[in-house]
Amino acid sequence: MYLKNRFWHKYSDMVQYNFKKITRVPTEKDFVDVVLSRTQRQTPTVVHKGYAINHIRQFYMRKVKFTQTNFHEKLSTIVDEFPRLDDIHPFYGDLLHVLYNKDHYKLALGQINTARNLIEKIAKDYVKLLKYGDSLYRCKALKVAALGRMCTVTKRIGPSLAYLEQIRQHMARLPSIDPNTRTILICGYPNVGKSSFINKITRADVDVQPYAFTTKSLFVGHTDYKYLRYQVIDTPGILDRPFEDRNVIEMVSITALAHLRAAVLFFLDISGSCGYTIAQQAALFHSIKSLFMNKPLIIVCNKTDLQSLEGISEDDKKLVEEMKSEAMKTLVVDGQQVLLTMSTLTEEGVIAVKNAACERLLDQRVEVKMKSKKMKEYLNRFHVAMPKPLEERPVCISEAVVEAKAMEAEKVKRKLERDNENENGGAGVYSASLKNHYLLADDEWKEDNIPEILDGHNVYDFIDQDILQRLEELEKEEGLLQEQGDGEDEEMEGEDLTPEQQKELNEIRKKKSILIREHRIKKSTAESRPIVPRKFDKDKRFTSERMGRQLSSLGLDPSKAMKRVRSESMGRKRERSSDHGDGMDVDDDEGSNKKMKIRSKSKSRSMSRPRVHELVPGEGYKDSAQKVKAFKMGKSSVHKRNKAAKKGEGDRVIPTLKPKHLFSGKRSNGKISRR
Repeated sequence: MYLKNRFWHKYSDMVQYNFKKITRVPTEKDFVDVVLSRTQRQTPTVVHKGYAINHIRQFYMRKVKFTQTNFHEKLSTIVDEFPRLDDIHPFYGDLLHVLYNKDHYKLALGQINTARNLIEKIAKDYVKLLKYGDSLYRCKALKVAALGRMCTVTKRIGPSLAYLEQIRQHMARLPSIDPNTRTILICGYPNVGKSSFINKITRADVDVQPYAFTTKSLFVGHTDYKYLRYQVIDTPGILDRPFEDRNVIEMVSITALAHLRAAVLFFLDISGSCGYTIAQQAALFHSIKSLFMNKPLIIVCNKTDLQSLEGISEDDKKLVEEMKSEAMKTLVVDGQQVLLTMSTLTEEGVIAVKNAACERLLDQRVEVKMKSKKMKEYLNRFHVAMPKPLEERPVCISEAVVEAKAMEAEKVKRKLERDNENENGGAGVYSASLKNHYLLADDEWKEDNIPEILDGHNVYDFIDQDILQRLEELEKEEGLLQEQGDGEDEEMEGEDLTPEQQKELNEIRKKKSILIREHRIKKSTAESRPIVPRKFDKDKRFTSERMGRQLSSLGLDPSKAMKRVRSESMGRKRERSSDHGDGMDVDDDEGSNKKMKIRSKSKSRSMSRPRVHELVPGEGYKDSAQKVKAFKMGKSSVHKRNKAAKKGEGDRVIPTLKPKHLFSGKRSNGKISRR
C-alpha cells in the first residue's frame, strides 16, 4: 500500500508539471556565443609573460574550468527540465510518444547528456595538461584548443537542440490536463456535435465548423455539479479503420480514452448529417469498446432537432439497442440511464446529459473507493453504537473479576520459586532451572539436552560410540610396528663390518651431521645474511680451480669445462691471421665457425638491452609476437599514470584541500570572506 501511495503521489506531482516553464533551448551558435561571452566577462583578462609560471597556469586553468561549468549548467538545465517519459503519468508519456516519437525524443536528450559528459572530460584532460605548461604561449595554446573542442562538441548537437526547441514550443501549447481529477471524456465520429456540447456546458471556446476534423487536438473545459469541479475534455474525431492506419489526430483521442479514468460520452448523430451512417458509427463503437472497460459509459443521440430517435429505421434501432446493452454492462447503480437524447442547437437535453454523466462518474468513483483496501482500514476504525435503555441492559461483570473472586474464595496460594528454593536446600544450594519457562508443545521436552550445532550439522551425529576401543587397537598395532623396526635396526647394527667400512661409515655420518648443522645455520640467518659479490670473495671459495679439483675427485676430466670458462671470461681480442703463404688448399671452415661463435657471444654481451622483437631465452615469452604485445601493453598502462603525474603504481597522494595562499597570512578587516 505504501508503494502504491508513493506511485500515485509521484504521478499527482507530475500532473502539476507546467510545460510552459521549460527554458528556451538556444541554437548551437547562440549557445557558444553566450558561454564564451560569459567566460570573457566573468574571468580575468590580463596576463603577462613576466608572471610566475604557476600564476599563468592558474589563469588559463580558471578559464577552461569556468567555460566547462557554464556548458554543464546549461546542458543540465535542458536535460532536467524536459520530462522523462518513464517518470511521468502514462497518459502524458503516450501522448508525447504519439506527438513526437518517443525514440527520437530520448535520442535527442541522450545526445545532450553525452555532449555534457564529453565537455567535462575535455576540460579535465586539458586542465591536467595545463599543469605542465612551461610557457605563456603553451598555456594559451592549450586553452584555445580546450575551448575549441568544447564548441565543436556543442555544434555537433545543433540538430538535437533545434528538435528539442520545436518540441518545447509545441508542449507549451498543450492543455493542462489532470489525469486524477473528475473527468468527462467526449468521443465519436467527426462532426457529430462534440465541440458544440463542450461550448454549451463549459466556458471553453472551441472552433465549430460544418466540416470534419475541425478539432485537431485535445481541448479542456471545466464545469460544476453539486459544488464539485469537473474536467470536460473534447477529443478529435475517430474513424472506423485499423489501428495501424490511424493518424496522429486520431491517436490523441485513443490515448486519452486508454489512460484517463473518466466518464465517456459516445456521441451518435442519428440524423446522418455528419456524413456517416448509424451503422458506421455503431461499427466504430464496437471497435473501440475495449477502451470503455471499467468506465461509466453514456450513449448520447445528438441532433434530435433534425431526426428523432423514434423516427429511425428498424435496423438502426437494433444497432442502437446493441450499443445500449453494451453500455448497461458498465452500470454500478441500477436505475441509471445509459441512452440519452439531446440537441445542441435547441439546447434540449444538454443539462440532463451533463448531470447524468457527472452522477454516473461520482457513483463510480465512490464505489471504487469503497472497494479499496485503504477504505476498509478506515471503516474498521468506525463503529456507530446505539445504546439500549438502562432498564433493558443485563448485568455485565468482567471474567477477570469473576475469576479473582473465585480464587479469593478458594484461597489457593500459588507456589513460588522461593518456596522451591526453601524446599531444596536454600540459597547457594538450589539453582533455579530456566527450562521450566520454555514454551514447548510438550512439557516433557523441557529437560532434553540441547544439541550442539556446528556448520549446520548436529555434532552428536558424527560421534563414534566405539572410538576408545578403536584407539586401543591402533595403539597396539603401532607398538607392534615399532618393535619390528627396532629389531631391524638392531640387526643392521649387529652386522659385522670391516675396520675400513666402519671408518668410512663414521666419516659419512660426521659429514652428514656437519652439512645438517650448516644448513640449519644458513636457514636461521637467511633473511639477515648479506649477499657477497664474487669479486669480494676473499676466501676464493668459488673459483675455476676449485671446480676442477671437485670434478677430478669425481673422476671426470675438467679440461673442457675449464677451457670453456676461460674462453667466456676473456674479452674480444683481435686474432692473428692464419694465412701463411697461399693457404688456398686449406679448408678452414671449422676455424671460421669458431670465430663467428665468439663474435656473436661477445656482441650479445656488449648489448645492454635486447631489441623488442628479439626473443631472449629465459624471459618467459612464447614467441616474439607475444613479447611485442606485452611491451606495448606495458607502455600503454604507464601512459595514463604519467599523464596523471603519478610517481608510480603506489602513488596515492591526495593534494592539499587548503591552498596556502587562501589560509595563511594576516588579514585585515573585511577580508575574511574573501579568504
